[in-house]
Amino acid sequence: MRKKALVLLTALLSTPVFAADVVNIYSFRQPFLIKPILDDFTKQTGIKTNVVFAKKGLIERVKREGKHSKADLVLTSNFSALIQLEDLNLTQKIQSDVVSANVPSTFRDSDGQWVALTKRVRNVYSSKERVGALPELTYEDLADPKYKGKLCTRSGKHPYNLGLVASMIAHHGEAEAKQWLEGVKANLARKPQGNDRAQVKAVKEGLCDIALGNSYYFGKMMQDEQQKSWAEAVHINFPNQTNRGSHINVSGVVMTKYAKNPENALKLIEYMTDNKAQNMYASVNMEYPVKNGVELSEMVASWGEFKEDSLSLDEISKYRPAALKLIDEVKFDL
Repeated sequence: MRKKALVLLTALLSTPVFAADVVNIYSFRQPFLIKPILDDFTKQTGIKTNVVFAKKGLIERVKREGKHSKADLVLTSNFSALIQLEDLNLTQKIQSDVVSANVPSTFRDSDGQWVALTKRVRNVYSSKERVGALPELTYEDLADPKYKGKLCTRSGKHPYNLGLVASMIAHHGEAEAKQWLEGVKANLARKPQGNDRAQVKAVKEGLCDIALGNSYYFGKMMQDEQQKSWAEAVHINFPNQTNRGSHINVSGVVMTKYAKNPENALKLIEYMTDNKAQNMYASVNMEYPVKNGVELSEMVASWGEFKEDSLSLDEISKYRPAALKLIDEVKFDL
């Protein structure tokens, strides 16, 4: 009896116990996008993941909770949220040779305060019926008077457009970017409104001929029976292929300043930047992996290869305040 008890005790002591191994995540990204990845991470490491999801308010919550916050990581759905978290001093440095090897420096903060996880392109959609494909189109062309009354877009202050305006300032300077923005405003078919899908719908309905929209929405519309006809009515164009390449936006992750489980949090970041998770994370939302060489989803691959703007997001982020100022100055949304 004593021998059996000793064998049982030995077995218990030698068996990994993961009850204390956890990483707590505040996520702007919808649960269905991350659950398969988190489940596999737990399977591989034994580290449990707890997720709090919200479309809005997570940054404010982290700030309000301060050192008492349970969040170890924040998963964002856009680049602006990464910058906001950093600017509010709510992050800590991510130090990992694995992450540095997996994610090109273009998609990492120079001080390690955030890491991008997936990419999407700021595309221009054009009516198949009235315009056709525009393989040589540039963002600069959106201010050309020939498109007067033909362009649709969402609010200029939305993070996706704010990033594009910031990139225009980075490439052309503030004065020229303002002139461009005035030209774009003059070409609008209607007041900026709705989301990116609404712009493609407007093209389908003949309200405009071209529209700005992120690439992954195209894939989502193709998978939605009610919206498939919208996507089928347009070409997806990758601007600036004859020069600097298309503007890239990203989703990403930060480790919070007061993370209670930093080692586990770092393991999850490393996992999410490696091949398997990169393929899963990008494919489920019709996005592009940040790690080079990772296979694309069949649908994303069908859109063809393209050249992306090589200017780092870290550099573009410096011009976000100026971009917001210009959008207000030209009264873009009014």
